[in-house]
Amino acid sequence: MIEIIPAIDMIEGRCVRLSKGDYTTKKVYNEDPSEVAKMFEDTGIRRLHVVDLDGAKAGHIVNHKALEKITMTTSLLVDFGGGLKTSQDLRIAFECGAKMVTGGSIAIKKPFEFMSWIDEYGPNRIILGADAKEGKIAVTGWLEETDTDLIPYINNYVSKGISKVICTDISKDGMLQGPNIALYKEIMKAQPNLHLIASGGVSCAADIDRLEEAGIPAVIMGKAIYEGKISMAELQKWV
Repeated sequence: MIEIIPAIDMIEGRCVRLSKGDYTTKKVYNEDPSEVAKMFEDTGIRRLHVVDLDGAKAGHIVNHKALEKITMTTSLLVDFGGGLKTSQDLRIAFECGAKMVTGGSIAIKKPFEFMSWIDEYGPNRIILGADAKEGKIAVTGWLEETDTDLIPYINNYVSKGISKVICTDISKDGMLQGPNIALYKEIMKAQPNLHLIASGGVSCAADIDRLEEAGIPAVIMGKAIYEGKISMAELQKWV
């Protein structure tokens, strides 16, 4: 069964969502992300994806206090990303209760440092964030595009020990127009044993069904829940 992973994106300690990663489209859904996390936990959700959008832009962890409040007030298994550029950032994230971290920009800009994280903490605690726009990797809170092709990039890191990848099609993120299932199928064809976590575009329960039918192991969703397109009751099917 596909794993359901709600997302909490944070700016200034608040729960927000963007569209296509554009910070000017920010919409605040709750002043206290821990309240949202508790709602998910009460539904039976066990896993949570938390993104520090301020950190992604600043290049260092910012919203660690909000992360700590989530992990102190729930028993959710939290993976955390956004602004993790140094071993110090990583240490803060883990000390604040994250069980896993996602490295995006660091993996392309400082691959040796990213590999050192895998060596130190193991591939079960380090997730590769491979976010793409038109098939090319984008970094720094999606503000910066690269010439690096997505699938060869993933293949390279899998060969080095990575077993979990979060892949967001940026053009789909926050648009509620359905996920890029063709892209995820292509990745799974290249890496059949990969724990691929699809992200971006989920608009309804039927989208989750389609991802499950395509053999995608896990899915992250945010705006569809916050905008009432998917109810907590509907999520019970996969919990």
